[in-house]
Amino acid sequence: MSVHIFGIRHHGAGSARSLVQALTALQPDALLIEGAPEMDDIIPLVAHEQMQPPVAALVYSADDNNRAVYYPFALFSPEWQALHYALAQKIPVQFMDLPMSLQFGLETETDTSELDDIRRDPLSLLAQAAGFDDSERWWSYLVEERRDSTELFAAIAEAMTALRAEVDSENPEKPRELLREAHMRKTIRAAEKQGYERIAVVCGAWHVPALQAKIPAKQDNELLKGLAKTKTVATWIPWTYDRLSLASGYGAGIHSPNWYHHLWQQQDQIVIHWLTQVARLFRDNGIDISSAHVIESVRLAEALAAMRSRPLPSLEELNDAVQSVMLFADPLPMQLIHKQLIIGERLGHVPDDSPMTPLQKDLAAQQKRLRLQPTASQTELVLDLRKDNDLQRSYLLRQLRLLNIGWGVSDYARGKGTFKEAWRLNWMPEYVIRIIEAGQWGNTVSDAASAYTIHQAQQITQLEDLTALTQDALFANLDSAVNVLINRLQTLAAIASDVLHLMQALPPLAQLMRYGDVRKTSLDQVGIVVEGLMTRICIGLPAACSSLNEEAAEKMFKLIQSVQDVVSLLANEEFNAAWYGVLTTLSNQHGLHGLLAGRCCRLLLQADHIDAENVAQRLSVALSTGNCPSQSAAWADGFLRGSGQLLIYDEVLWDIIDAWVCQLPADAFQQILPMLRRTFSTFDAPIRRQMGERVQHNQAVLPKTTATGEHNSESAKAVLPLLARMLGLEI
Repeated sequence: MSVHIFGIRHHGAGSARSLVQALTALQPDALLIEGAPEMDDIIPLVAHEQMQPPVAALVYSADDNNRAVYYPFALFSPEWQALHYALAQKIPVQFMDLPMSLQFGLETETDTSELDDIRRDPLSLLAQAAGFDDSERWWSYLVEERRDSTELFAAIAEAMTALRAEVDSENPEKPRELLREAHMRKTIRAAEKQGYERIAVVCGAWHVPALQAKIPAKQDNELLKGLAKTKTVATWIPWTYDRLSLASGYGAGIHSPNWYHHLWQQQDQIVIHWLTQVARLFRDNGIDISSAHVIESVRLAEALAAMRSRPLPSLEELNDAVQSVMLFADPLPMQLIHKQLIIGERLGHVPDDSPMTPLQKDLAAQQKRLRLQPTASQTELVLDLRKDNDLQRSYLLRQLRLLNIGWGVSDYARGKGTFKEAWRLNWMPEYVIRIIEAGQWGNTVSDAASAYTIHQAQQITQLEDLTALTQDALFANLDSAVNVLINRLQTLAAIASDVLHLMQALPPLAQLMRYGDVRKTSLDQVGIVVEGLMTRICIGLPAACSSLNEEAAEKMFKLIQSVQDVVSLLANEEFNAAWYGVLTTLSNQHGLHGLLAGRCCRLLLQADHIDAENVAQRLSVALSTGNCPSQSAAWADGFLRGSGQLLIYDEVLWDIIDAWVCQLPADAFQQILPMLRRTFSTFDAPIRRQMGERVQHNQAVLPKTTATGEHNSESAKAVLPLLARMLGLEI
């Protein structure tokens, strides 16, 4: 009876190759692997034809989904190859680490000392002793490039024994590590008692000395005694090479997952195959690369390896050769290689019959039905909401966002009458655990999103926040949630006393009323809330506009304009009467800030509630020399901001503004110049250019154009079908 311990580097292609060779030579009759024993039940799925690494075993608490651990595996991971060997040879295989059902009950260890880094990557200290700046480069030199590793595991055991003897004497192991290694030894003893003759043990290199040590069974049993146990669940989930990289924060990650994948798959001509992939990538991205570039890059990489005493070119030599020969020393395209070739965008796949929660199954079914499969790389998607499949896709992405699963980010800011949405999709492996967590709210995506949205609504106390949530729920087609949210909106709106909050909440609700048709949603209840908000805004606005400073006036200016946009959008006669009535009151209100007075006058003119002559009189009074220059400039800013066309075509207003500016004393002009410049900066560049030309040449304003009154009804009707299609309407 013998126990053979193989210390490996997690996710090392060289370790995996050496391990397969060692197992083939040993022909073990039992195999033990470092990992949570909860994963034993899902080991058979490793051999499933649908299983495509990178994948991860997910172990989580059945009572608290936030307590979860991932065990990632790549094709070149030694543990993954060990599992495949055991299943192919039909020998018993199991995981031997301390069960997560026990680890979840342990105290969280927060020490982040340098020793922790050594334990996570024990090869780093050996790499430094060998003169390398990181362990991955040293390991690549020692194992990957030499590809001669018959004595590798004996050398690792000897090196780790010496390293731990020095480190552990000054820094004792943490309780969790002691428990883990005690359980591993206990599992090995159990296998020996079952009568296996040749037991192969695969573990991280750091643990080799601890598993070889002769520790009494009683001591390990005492250490493991009395640990609290929780119920756990294990399953397989897809993983990505990006999440396997060290840059993602994964403690056992590596710098170059896809490079290691290449090393595992290519048995010979590694350099040629790699540089061919680089050339293809550059060509796909519009960079001219010829076969001569590839040939010269191969020669340079091999020459650099020889100069640096390496048996084969490493990734470092290959990158130097590519940048020198293919890119003429330009470092920017190297980022493309790093992302797509060195790290890689590979996304794994797990069998359909992997253990899943009902919510996971519903999401998978919808992804398949809507042809919306996750990918590791970012993809662009444009949806036409007039098409049922695209509309259903939009619903799904929005429902997931309400569940805090940001698979899709909408690039399109909703506007007037749009029927298209642009999305950026980027699937993250951690979304799986969020889906599992969301399972407490329902067994389907729509049910879970509805329940969670209703839960959130009960916690919200700000009217504008609730309005935004209602808009999201309505556009996600969550009718049951919308009914609850509307009732909640009515309650909050009834008790809200701050006019500013009412004005902030109004625009999104008005957009729902006007543009819900494309999504085929019912918006009758929204109208009731909007009507109540408009009434209360019109009643409370005059008092809210009293005695405002510059900052408050600027904020109120934007809110008044937003409500004006709502009134124009809805074209409701009752709203129009109430709104323009309050604007008239404001324009005559004594002490009103000039910015607001000017804007009210502008909006009344725009709606034909006052004529141009009345406006000219008001403007002349507001800009008279008897007023404070800053107040006059504020009035002009409020009246003119964003309205350059008015000055171009209205001679009376042009003359009044021109005369006012010309009569300003030099010191007063300097004082108000910044405010005037801010106002005129809101005009489009062509408008500003026309104004400048007219001032320079002392020209009159452009004449107003008038309609001829003639139109062709038949020609207009011919356009209607196409216009209706563009607007998503039916005629």
